[in-house]
Amino acid sequence: MTLHRLGKDPESPEGKSPTVYYDDVTGHYLLQGWKVLDAERLRQLDIPDHETVIEFPQRMMQFFPEVNGSGGTGTNS
Repeated sequence: MTLHRLGKDPESPEGKSPTVYYDDVTGHYLLQGWKVLDAERLRQLDIPDHETVIEFPQRMMQFFPEVNGSGGTGTNS
């Protein structure tokens, strides 16, 4: 399995998060983002025990190949 970093948030302080990764074995995306800790927002969601929720800015959608038209899994920083 190889994870491909597709892009990091150019507006993130210190350039550490959020980040979009692509798993070339499963064909799934892995999203690194901010933990959602606000109880009011979490109450509105139905989250199974084996899942979690992160907050992910809309500006990061540009790194998904389906959106940017690259069709591949290039690596952007």
